[in-house]
Amino acid sequence: MQSFLYTAHLARVVFGAGSLQHLNREMEMLGAQRALVLSTPEQRASAEDIAARLGARSAGVFDQAVMHVPLGTAEAARAVAAARKADCCVAIGGGSTIGLGKAIALTSSLPILAIPTTFAGSEMTPIYGLTADGQKKTGRDARVLPKTVIYDPDLLVSLPAKIAGPSGMNAIAHCAEALYAQDANPIVSILAEEGIRALARGLPRVVHDSGDREAVSDALYGAWLAGSCLGLVGMALHHKLCHTLGGTFNLPHAETHTIVLPHALAYNRPACQGSMARMARAIDASDAPGAVYDLAARLGAPLALKDLGMPQAGLERATDLALSNPYWNPRPLDRDAIRKLLDDAYWGRRPDASVNPSK
Repeated sequence: MQSFLYTAHLARVVFGAGSLQHLNREMEMLGAQRALVLSTPEQRASAEDIAARLGARSAGVFDQAVMHVPLGTAEAARAVAAARKADCCVAIGGGSTIGLGKAIALTSSLPILAIPTTFAGSEMTPIYGLTADGQKKTGRDARVLPKTVIYDPDLLVSLPAKIAGPSGMNAIAHCAEALYAQDANPIVSILAEEGIRALARGLPRVVHDSGDREAVSDALYGAWLAGSCLGLVGMALHHKLCHTLGGTFNLPHAETHTIVLPHALAYNRPACQGSMARMARAIDASDAPGAVYDLAARLGAPLALKDLGMPQAGLERATDLALSNPYWNPRPLDRDAIRKLLDDAYWGRRPDASVNPSK
């Protein structure tokens, strides 16, 4: 066995149907007295419910979370947290809301209690992202890792299929890139393969019937593993492309991950066929890129960047940005091949099963 390093990120996880009932107990364990509740405008009602459960521990609701965490929104939330003397943030929602909590924690070190209502996985990572001047920048900082995560499948039983499918595909992307990460290790690889298996098993059933609690639990379990993988090892080309596309063209995060993933896998396939075999095995298929594309299609998720409003004229700029600020990838970065990758993703072509020669 090859040598490896493994560093655990400690977070308290409360998993199971009805787990939200333990909210005040978990607040007590954090020693928090005034929690600012965060949400998107669309989830204001859920945030109000959390505030009511907290009672005197609530410092109110801030409901302006939006995707990609614009710097202006982050600064406004930081100001509200300071003005209300909050000593904790409770983030209920998906990656946008949890990301806003991370932006507050980054400059204040306020602990975060995360209550995910999608399969995004951000709640298990020390990774943050902020968007300013049309560019999204990400980083890692231990201060932004949520201290406690409450996974309650009951909160996702009414999740619309158009959100559930892409959200789950986003989680699969974390697992996929963890398998061939530069700092991959046996523990994370086990988590990643199991995460893909659980998500591939649960997501089609969730999309078919969001009231299927067993299916929701399977998918949420997979999302937990996926988020753990994202937090424990580095990512590669796929995540770079998605951050570039999302931050520059304001494309929806999960849908962008869904569309780009099979093409990024096809690009990297020649350099990491062992990892591709593990992915395919987890989905019960013979070819990972094609199987991931087919799974997205089964979920009714978008398959083409053009359908998200991506301008075709922006593909050249996206290619240039993807090649800026060099980063590790299992296959060396080749401009023509990345430009073709983006073109395939733009039009939504299905990757073929052939293995292209590596550069």
